[in-house]
Amino acid sequence: MRTLQEYMKLPYKMEIVPDRDEGGFVVSFPELPGCLTIGETLEEAVKNADDAKMAWLEAAIEENIQINEPQELESYSGQFKLRIPKSLHKQLAEQAKIEGISMNQYCVYLLSKNL
Repeated sequence: MRTLQEYMKLPYKMEIVPDRDEGGFVVSFPELPGCLTIGETLEEAVKNADDAKMAWLEAAIEENIQINEPQELESYSGQFKLRIPKSLHKQLAEQAKIEGISMNQYCVYLLSKNL
């Protein structure tokens, strides 16, 4: 098992989403289940995230709970091929043109929005 300082240096993925009900932002670490915090501003939420991660890791070490390692992104190219119906291709291309962005950017937006 690593030390707290070693875990704190690892590149854990941080997810930040707006809190539509209460306002502000919610920050979580997907690889550290239940580790989350909030902040009224984006800057405050990110600052609080470090404190939340440290507290979560301290508790996990103390309780002998398995701590997941960050997932390696290097093994992913960021590209994949997708076969779609011509009608869907047409709809995506037309909507991307309306938005003034490439179809690739539009598809990334749609995937990230619904992920």
